[in-house]
Amino acid sequence: MTAGSPPRVLVAGIGNIFLGDDGFGPETLRAVTAEPLPDGVRAVDYGIRGMHLAYDLLDGWDGLVLVDAVPDRGAPGAVRAFEVDRENPDTAPRLDAHAMDPVSVFASLAALGGTLPRTVVVGCQVRDVEERIGLSEPVSRAVPEAALAVRTALAELGAGVGAEG
Repeated sequence: MTAGSPPRVLVAGIGNIFLGDDGFGPETLRAVTAEPLPDGVRAVDYGIRGMHLAYDLLDGWDGLVLVDAVPDRGAPGAVRAFEVDRENPDTAPRLDAHAMDPVSVFASLAALGGTLPRTVVVGCQVRDVEERIGLSEPVSRAVPEAALAVRTALAELGAGVGAEG
């Protein structure tokens, strides 16, 4: 980030829309992008393309917000946001439903010579990841809360809460 310019923050929705609640990341990203994003923020639906995300992180981002479904994090529909320890990125949840978990992305980034920016995960506890399109009712109800958590994370990363200028 240069003096006077907004931080560059990547918002990454990850998940497989063909596996029920695993589509939480892409669905939340749609809700987030329904409103203008702050300057310097780019939102991308990566789906299950973990390597693509790792390569994009080589572009020198100041922050990353990962949005994904997470297992074993409370009742279905429970939303949690937490910062990843950049010194020990294994603290991020392992998300096996779509074989693209944050730890694998972080390891790929390191193998490519990149450095993990300050990273916040916004996750929602899944009800099921059966083959179907569409979120379960509790996870669908959690999308607005998660979209707000993404906006809050952007503000905490210095990106503001609305479109600039």
